[in-house]
Amino acid sequence: MRNGSVDSTYLMIKDMRVRGAGRIARAAVIALKEYCDNNRFSSKKEFHSNLFAAGEKLKSARPTAVSLPNAVNYVLAAAKRSEAKNSSLRETIGTIDVVCDGFVASSLKATKTIGNYGAKRIQEGDVVLTHCNSEAVTAILTAAHEAGKKFEVFATETRPRFQGRITASVLAKRGLDVSLIPDSAVRVYMRKVDAVLVGADAIAANGAVINKIGTSQIALVAHETRARFFVAAETYKLSTTTMLGELVEIEHRSPYEVVPRAWLKANSRVKVKNPSFDITPPEYIDLIITEKGIYPPQGIVFLMKELYAEPLLGIG
Repeated sequence: MRNGSVDSTYLMIKDMRVRGAGRIARAAVIALKEYCDNNRFSSKKEFHSNLFAAGEKLKSARPTAVSLPNAVNYVLAAAKRSEAKNSSLRETIGTIDVVCDGFVASSLKATKTIGNYGAKRIQEGDVVLTHCNSEAVTAILTAAHEAGKKFEVFATETRPRFQGRITASVLAKRGLDVSLIPDSAVRVYMRKVDAVLVGADAIAANGAVINKIGTSQIALVAHETRARFFVAAETYKLSTTTMLGELVEIEHRSPYEVVPRAWLKANSRVKVKNPSFDITPPEYIDLIITEKGIYPPQGIVFLMKELYAEPLLGIG
């Protein structure tokens, strides 16, 4: 059994060679499709067993970005429905191909739709601050720029992996007025900022947003200075399990992302902590921009109930 696409995608997601919640979700779905198309299975039982194992492996690559398990579970649910209908193996694989292609297309469409919705919230002459690297955020800023609005962007470096450099580079190439600033300079520049715009790796039922480490501190400073705080996120980043009381696990990554190995070896008694995400409480968030519309954080639970008849996306 060839697991090449699953194994390589797992490593690319885990090592952050593929990053960004939307890109992670699409990569996992494409890996599952390739796994189904490039292997031969002796029976439907073997197919389902191996497909679900591949899905579980992919989900384990990053524990916080719920787009990953939501996307994988979306594919596995289609396989389970096909199994319940006693479809042939060929029919099941054909169904999964359609589901995977549909997810990728809808993911890309959602980003574009968010861009169009969010661009209306960017006003002429605004100064916008963003953190980390989000496809939805760059879509909004690009759409506002293409609409002829003139505004300035501050992008944080986003330590320790410097994803903000990606954002600054993308926006600059698209012709936007963008400056890169250290994370620690946020309070210095916030007095000039009209709106903060960030993405999300997960959104809880109470409207709290889990995003790249440092987001909650930016939200606190924005609240202090009365800057608007917007979150842009596709609905597959909604953590439906939080409706049942579950918590979103915060990923802690290697200390070597923070300090060199040689430094840590020379200072072996120093503990280095490297949480990848933090939680921004809903009271610091003005609006959450999704492809289904724009919601106050308090309205997210109603969106979850509307989109998902069952509060769990898991397959069991």
